[in-house]
Amino acid sequence: MDYQDLTVKELQQALQSGACTSEEVTRALLQAIETEDTAIGGYVSVQPERALQQAQAADRARREGQAASLCGIPGAIKDNLCTKGVATTCSSKMLEHFIPPYNATVVERLQAQHMVTLGKANMDEFAMGSCTENSAFQITHNPHDLSRVPGGSSGGSAAIVAAGLAPFALGSDTGGSVRQPASLCGVVGFKPTYGMVSRYGLIAFGSSLDQVGVLSRTVEDCAVVMDAIAGHDERDATSLAAEKPAFEQSLTGGVKGMKIGLPDEYFAQGVSEEVKQSVLAAAQRFEQMGAVVEPCSLPLTPYSLPAYYLLACAEASSNLGRYDGVRYGMRADVTDDWEEMMIQTRTQGFGPEVKRRIMLGTFVLSAGYYDAYYKKAQQARTLIRQDFQKAFDRFDLLLTPTSPTTAWEIGGKVDPLSLYAADICTVAVNIAGLPALSLPCGKDAQGLPIGMQLMGRPGSDAQILRVGHAYQQQYPGFLRPVHQGGAQ
Repeated sequence: MDYQDLTVKELQQALQSGACTSEEVTRALLQAIETEDTAIGGYVSVQPERALQQAQAADRARREGQAASLCGIPGAIKDNLCTKGVATTCSSKMLEHFIPPYNATVVERLQAQHMVTLGKANMDEFAMGSCTENSAFQITHNPHDLSRVPGGSSGGSAAIVAAGLAPFALGSDTGGSVRQPASLCGVVGFKPTYGMVSRYGLIAFGSSLDQVGVLSRTVEDCAVVMDAIAGHDERDATSLAAEKPAFEQSLTGGVKGMKIGLPDEYFAQGVSEEVKQSVLAAAQRFEQMGAVVEPCSLPLTPYSLPAYYLLACAEASSNLGRYDGVRYGMRADVTDDWEEMMIQTRTQGFGPEVKRRIMLGTFVLSAGYYDAYYKKAQQARTLIRQDFQKAFDRFDLLLTPTSPTTAWEIGGKVDPLSLYAADICTVAVNIAGLPALSLPCGKDAQGLPIGMQLMGRPGSDAQILRVGHAYQQQYPGFLRPVHQGGAQ
């Protein structure tokens, strides 16, 4: 049995039937990580002893009849989610030696089910990037082509799942950081409604935009993980108080009679022809499955990218002010001048992209510029939300590309603006607090994955997963990359 090929559901069945133990699965995946991740760089750290102890505890729980849904299932955690006793670095020198004294709520909930944590996934520093080239420690490579990026900022999580080095991984999504790498790596990526999953213990980038999400090979696996991590958390003031859906149970049923909109603006200039045609082909498949698919318009879409970067950078400037060399994290070796110590700490501790966004955010929040930039971006945010509300008066879901292009070569985009433009299809979802799902829908001429995105109104998370699952039942999209041992 090749455990790298198994989904979460398949592992569940194998463990329940006694065909394998969690310890056997964990040992096999740890061996695969040791062999294969040197080339990929998906994990920024691996904790083999801890993982094996968790696997053994899961096997004991199963023998005692206390097996929860994810009992004994291995997974990876993005390195901006706090893990008690294990370094949580945000792939930054600033937090290189930070060991949290507590777990993030999502980690706590997974551990309560005896899930096995294989390690922490690499990412763009402080989740700022679309390529996972901005990590202070290593570049992550796309398993489909090691010369290309996996996307970002959750590129490590996406690459790990694509390569079969974990059946699922947690990521975070501030402007597309789960969905865009899912698209580029050919896996499923889900960004829930804002507040559906607790942000407690997620190291903040943009607090009004951040959301913990799931990367997996199938929509069904995503629903299983969502059942474990979603739900109200009193430690997160933005957590939704409403009862969470039963995600896996909601997967039954097709798409017959559903109305799906195709926003013109998401198929405009900048979206490659191959991506466009793949998503339109998926739209035709939805029609064949019984859905009604019609064009529509979201006229304020062009404003989403500038509004997002103003809002996100402003919040980053505020959130990252805590890294001053005094309280925790890195401290520069300057003892005779407090102000110089702080300057050198931030100079040495932050990478170029983080500094760029802090400076931009500080500028738009400064006296004389607040009204001209930040206030206008907030007003644009309100209008963009209204734009979506009008569309959802007509449609159940919206279908768009996830990324305007497939994966580009590492080092191929050096202009920050060209990298920011890679988020054009995803940022509006975060601005409006919507749920959205990326799933594979084709490949380009070079064999690189293409992803499509399903967006829904706030709270329609279960519906989106049901539609994505129905699609995958008829059009399976995930295949492990050839060079990793899978067949295509």
